[in-house]
Amino acid sequence: VQLQASGGGLVQPGGSLRLSCAASGYPLDYYFVGWFRQAPGKEREGVSCLSSSDGSTYYADSVKGRFTISRDGAKNTVYLQMNSLKHEDTAVYYCATDVRGCGEVYMDYWGKGTQVTVSS
Repeated sequence: VQLQASGGGLVQPGGSLRLSCAASGYPLDYYFVGWFRQAPGKEREGVSCLSSSDGSTYYADSVKGRFTISRDGAKNTVYLQMNSLKHEDTAVYYCATDVRGCGEVYMDYWGKGTQVTVSS
């Protein structure tokens, strides 16, 4: 499975961005797809995850109510809609996938990151 993350950019606080994670090589129908982020000087952390098989979702407490993960099966793409962005959301965002689960330790397939910068 190959993943391509896109959609990052510079946005003002309170603004929105939608990240895309396009998969190729295998359908994501039975995969867990997660979004992770790494801010400068900090460890990578899990942001959100989706189980493609049953549609269940997970969100980190820091993004609950602001971020929404979704999937378009026809496009084999997972999205992360990010609203009400804050300075602390600034990071490189990565998407990853695996059949085993949402935890970072399970993720074997990673896309290149996309930079999100929240700044006025």
